Order: sequence, then C-alpha cells, then structure tokens
Amino acid sequence: MASRSTNTPERFGLDRLATPIGIALLVTDAEGALRALDWEDYEHRMRELLRLHYGTVDLSDQPAPAGMRAALSAYFEGDLDQLTAIAWRIAGTPFQQKVWTALAKIPAGTTMSYGAFAARIEMPKAVRAVGHANGSNPISVVLPCHRLIGANGSLVKYGGGLERKRWLLWHEGVEV
Repeated sequence: MASRSTNTPERFGLDRLATPIGIALLVTDAEGALRALDWEDYEHRMRELLRLHYGTVDLSDQPAPAGMRAALSAYFEGDLDQLTAIAWRIAGTPFQQKVWTALAKIPAGTTMSYGAFAARIEMPKAVRAVGHANGSNPISVVLPCHRLIGANGSLVKYGGGLERKRWLLWHEGVEV
C-alpha cells in the first residue's frame, strides 16, 4: 500500500467511457496516468480499492486524456494493441505491483493459468497469492487480469463479472 506522509487526500479525476460491455470508469491523476479502470456497476469496489491503495481519495468529474479515451475506444473496436499506449501508475504492495506489472506482458489473444503465471514471475508456490493480487488489480482491461484462467481452462473469477471476462477473451480471439 502507498504510504502517505500527510493526511491530504489523493486527488484524482473520474471519467466515464461507454464500451460494448458497459460504462467504464476511468480514474486518472494530475499527470494523466490511469490509476483505476473499473465498471460503473462495480463503482463501490473500485472506490474501496482506491481507499486501500491510497488512503483518502478525492474523486472529481474530470475528462480522462483524449489519447487514453481514444486508445481504449480503439481497443474495444478491435485494435487490441492500443492498450500499450495507455500510461498507468499503480500503488500496492511490492508483490501486487510485481503481479500487476507482469499482467501487462501477457499478449492479447492468449491466456495463462494462475499456476503458469506464478511460475512466470518466479514464484511457483504463490498461486493463491497471485489470485488474490489479480483480484485486487485496480486497472481492469489495461492490466489484463481477464487473461488468467483456471488450470483446467475454466473462467474463474473476474472483478467485473464472468460475462465481461468471457466477452473480453472472445473479443481478443480466445475460444471460451
């Protein structure tokens, strides 16, 4: 978790983006980096994750950078490589940051089991911990936690709901 030296709340902007799978909430910082992406129907969960990672947070309506909105829209329209154009910044434990950063390296159109992912980050016995970190990923879609699946190929847990996970994988060309 981020440690703050003052009691001043973090100030972030909140924007909304219509997607084929619902309204995405985009939380950005003053430099325009994405701090959270979640779904309107999971706003309470997103706010709780922000609180856990940053302490007191002041969210005010503010447009996300045009380039970020364009990249996300392009992704949802089929240009899967656009996610790499989005600047993001995360706060969490060193382990969470390791997991979340490694998620960004799973190519679109591929999936990986939690066990294989844990082995990839050189922590093969940390499968459950990887699952917990994955479940608290603050930047859905951009840090593609939807690409992690069960060892038997099943779609297990997704913070935005299994229907969204199924759609995202289908959108990326994965047979589900």
